[in-house]
This record gives sequence, C-alpha cells and structure tokens, in this order.
Amino acid sequence: MSNTNLAKDLKNISEKDRKQIEAAQEMLGPDPMTMGFLKNVFWGNFREDLAFPYPSINAEETARCDQLLAKLDEYLRTEHPRFEIDQKQEIPQWVIQKLFDLGVLGMTIAKEYGGGGFGITSYNRALERIGRTCGSTAVLVSAHQSIGCKALMLFGNDEQKKRFLPRMAKDTLSAFCLSEPNVGCDAGGQETRCELSADGSHYILNGEKKWATSGALSGLFTVMAKQKVKDKEGKEKEVVTALICTPDMPGVDIFSRNRSKCGIRGTWQARIRLTNVKVPKENLLAKEGLGFKIAMTCLNYGRCTLSAGMLGGATYAFEQAAKWAKYRYQFDRPLGEFDLVQDKLARMAAYTYAMDAMLYMTTGFLDRGDDDIMLETAMCKIFCSEYGYRTVNDAIQIMGGESYMTENDVERIWRDSRINIIVEGANEIMHSFIFAYGSKQLGEWMLAVKNNPTKNIGAGLRIASELFLGIRRPVPTFGKIHAKLSNLAAELMLRIREHSHQVKLAFKNHEEKLVTNQLVQQRLSHSAMWIHAMSCSLSRLDANIRTGLDGAQLEYEMNVVSHLCAIANHEIAVALRELSINHDDSLRRAGASVLKWADTLPNSDYDIPERTPDNSARGKGRPEPTEGIPQFGSGSIYTGPLAPQKT
Repeated sequence: MSNTNLAKDLKNISEKDRKQIEAAQEMLGPDPMTMGFLKNVFWGNFREDLAFPYPSINAEETARCDQLLAKLDEYLRTEHPRFEIDQKQEIPQWVIQKLFDLGVLGMTIAKEYGGGGFGITSYNRALERIGRTCGSTAVLVSAHQSIGCKALMLFGNDEQKKRFLPRMAKDTLSAFCLSEPNVGCDAGGQETRCELSADGSHYILNGEKKWATSGALSGLFTVMAKQKVKDKEGKEKEVVTALICTPDMPGVDIFSRNRSKCGIRGTWQARIRLTNVKVPKENLLAKEGLGFKIAMTCLNYGRCTLSAGMLGGATYAFEQAAKWAKYRYQFDRPLGEFDLVQDKLARMAAYTYAMDAMLYMTTGFLDRGDDDIMLETAMCKIFCSEYGYRTVNDAIQIMGGESYMTENDVERIWRDSRINIIVEGANEIMHSFIFAYGSKQLGEWMLAVKNNPTKNIGAGLRIASELFLGIRRPVPTFGKIHAKLSNLAAELMLRIREHSHQVKLAFKNHEEKLVTNQLVQQRLSHSAMWIHAMSCSLSRLDANIRTGLDGAQLEYEMNVVSHLCAIANHEIAVALRELSINHDDSLRRAGASVLKWADTLPNSDYDIPERTPDNSARGKGRPEPTEGIPQFGSGSIYTGPLAPQKT
C-alpha cells in the first residue's frame, strides 16, 4: 500500500474536482486494513478464501427463519391485499401491524429490545419472499429496518436503544431522512444544517428533507445534517452529523405526506420541513461528524434489501414467463420452441441465478463482519436492480398483451421494479463509485511508483514491463472450486488478470483525466461486476454440488451457470474492447449539442428542478398539475406514544 494522497498528488485536475476528491476521502475515512474480494480483483488477485465456501448461517437460525417464512408465506398467499395496495396507493394499517405481529418488522432488532435478533441473510430471505408478492410492502419493510432505525441499532448508545427500539420492534415505523430537494446521490452535499445551542443542551436543526419513505407514518426519523465544527488545529470545517428526531418536536412539519407515482404505489414518501427544531443533545447518534459514515453504513444494508425485493419479483416474473412460454401456442407450437423466446428464458434463468448468488454472498459478508464490503453492496444493488428489471421486462415481452393486464402480477412488478435502478444510489453514480473506490489503492500505489522511481525500483520495473511491453502478471490460481467447475473457473482467472491489466492501462493512458471520464469508469466497473457475478454463481453452485445436488437439478444449474459465464465473458470482452474502440468523441459532441438545443425549448412547457441553482430557470418551469391526480395531504398521521399531542 501507499501513503499517496490522490487529492494532493494528482496534477492537472480542476480545483472543483480536487475539492470533491478531498471531501470524499475525508467522509469515507481511511481505507480498511484489509481489502475485500472486489478490491483484490482490481489488483488482479482472486481471494478464494473470501468467496469459497459459499457463506452459510447456523442451523438454529435457519430453522427459526424457516418457521417465520412459513407464517409469512401463508399470510402473503391468503390475506395480503396486493392489488388493493397498488390501486388505492396505500398500505393499510392492519397490514403494517400484521407484519409487526409476525415479527417481520422487528426481525433484525436484538431480542433484548423485543426483536427477532435475526442476521442479515435471514432478513433478506424475508424481503425476497415479500418482494415476490408486493414490491410496495417490501420497500416499507426495508425502509424501516435497513435504514430507518438501522443507524440506531448500529450506532445508538444503550439509553437510546432502550428508549426507542422496543417500539420499533412492536408497532412503530421509522424513516431515514437523507435526500433533499438538491441532494440525491450526493449524500455529502446536505443543505440541512444543525448547530449546538449556546448552553450545549440541544441542537438547532433547519432544512428540508425529501423522499422520506414512511415519513408521515413514522414515530422516529434519522436525520442527516451539516454542522460546522473545529478540528484539532482549531480550523473550522463542515461535517455531517446524525440526529434522532420525532414528529412531536416543535418545528417538524410534514407538509407533503406522499405523491402519486408510477410504481411501489403503496409506499408513502414524505417531505419534511425542519424549522428551528430543538433536538436534545442525548439524541445525537455516535458523535458529531460521523453522519456520513452512518449514512453509508445504513445504505450498505439498504442496498441488500432492495436487491432482495427485486430478486423476489424477478424470480416470480421468470417463473411466470416460463409457464407462459410452455403453454401459449402460436403458429401451431409453444412459444418456448422459438429461438428468440429461448434466448430470453435462458438469460432470465442466468440473471436470476446470479442475482440470488450475489445477494446472499453479500449478506454472508455482512453477517460474518467483513470490514471491506462497500463495493460488494454497491455492486449487488447495481446488478440486481438492472438485471432484475431486464428479467421482468423479458417476462412482459413473452406474455405479450396479457402481461399488461392488472390482474397478471408482472404488470405491477414491472412498474415497481423500475425505481430500483434510481434509488439507493443511481446506477450511473454507483459505477463511478465502484471504479473509484475499487481502484483507489492501486492508483495510489502506481502514482507513488511513478513519483518516486528510485525508491520503488523493483515495483517500477514490474509495472513498466506490464504497461509498456504488455507482459501480463501471472494468472491467479484456485484450489477450492469443485472439479466439475474447473473449466469455468479457469476462464474466470483469465478475466481477472485482464481486468487488472486494463485498469492499470487506463491509469497510464488517461492519467488525471480518468478522474472525470465516466465512460471509461463504467466500462471497468461493468467488467468487475460480471467477474463478481461469475464468482458468486460458481461459489453457489460449488456449495450446492458439495451438499448433494444431482440428477435433473444438477443438470439444470450446470447449464444455467455455464450460460451465465458465457454471458459474462461476452460482456467483459465488449466492455474492455470499448476502452479502445468506441464512439466517445461523437457522443460528447452530440451530447453538448443536445444541451444547447434544449435552450430553444421554452422552460414553461417542461418540468424544471425546483431548487436548480440556475437562477435564470428557477421557478419558470411548468406548474405542477394536480387536477385528476390523488393528493395525500400534510401532517403526521402517526398515532403512537411518540406522536404530537392532540389539541
């Protein structure tokens, strides 16, 4: 490793980019002491010990989870009003309480506070099952436990946990307040502010939060806010601080409970205005300045549960499409006999297998406490949201016009799925993050070698032979993978070596320009993602074979995983080829022209971001229509012990 500081040592980058890198480095904190599975891939290493054998949970918890899932399945099949939730755009209170009573909404809360004390893998099994039936309900459950009160579970002190968690496990929802009108993926760009009162007894909180799922239904908010503090040298700086708020605090105004939307229509996303809210000092989570770490940690869990809900929906859509292809006849034969339908069925099978393998590999990392898993959770989110949506889209195509009818669940799953590519970090930003965070330590090492050649003669010769002579490093090896999978594993090793080589070449060829070249970043992230999909799928199948998988099911999984690896090898080859053969120049010229052309369209005819910093456009967009669109009112409707007193 290297002590190189990218923000300081990189030359020829803009001051805006330098400040952004510095802020990211400070907020993310120091690199973990050990590199996780995916960071090793960027270095050309295959950490077989991290991925093999496939993670598992103990028999006692598995049995407990199976019992809960049996009750949940019975409820979802016989009582859950999935069509009503979608059509009426609301999850009834009796449904929420039923999920509390079943233990689903308190699964991960410790037993001492009335929860189930389940691990992350068990929790995601429940989310997968819910997602199979109702995307809205999966989001409500995830928003409560994965992000809403997760910060309290992970970072709260004993007093805070005793005060709030028993209700969170029994009958009270919680909300996560991070996004704002001007803050989406830029989690560090909070405009909400807090400052400690003169007597040090409370924080004064001002700002506005947007997209707070279940905000109007919740008795607890985890709020992120910027705060000015002084560092050890007495220099003032801005940090993000996390505070626990409740709807009864004066100055908390839920001025929009929800808005009508395309999918996950049963969920409610609140807008919350915070005006001089006095938050008691004892409601500070962890300590001042840890808000960004808290937010990113919670999102690690939220990205898994989003993936679990998507896996459930995509798996059902795949199964439904397979049934339809088998029994729907056209031109005197089943649809499934046509090559182009089989193409869809084969890739749907491969996608859902890889989604499942990647999700539970990631939850296994979380359950066993791996230090460096931020890349893995981000990649799980990208893969499951993107290829889950594609799976449902293929199901729509196979079922034809019938799929568009409300009573066929795939119509609703299709609408519910689309949001996943946007939320919990838009996939475009996630690709840049994966490249930047995945290659950071490798890039720092290469920069140190370049800047200090006399101190790094051996390393300099090795990297020079690779970059200028094309001499690849040795192919990584494997020893734990089942012999039936050795050919597929050997292909994987070649891909890992070539991926690392192309990352190093990108640093050499683009130098500082790589910091902002998202096209290159996405291609290399895409390559790493498919390497990870192959690795997880091989590990999952390896475990299944070792536990007795045979006969028709073994043949099925072998064929599906072989096809998954074939898709992955193709996708990686295309991504790496496009590093040198592409149309990036024409893309940028055309993109710039589109932005100029947009100026010819009258702003008054189109939606303009409400808080755009462009004063020439702010407030001059199309007025939001309300006629014919359901409206949801304002104010908290939470009626539990933490609710505002009635007057």
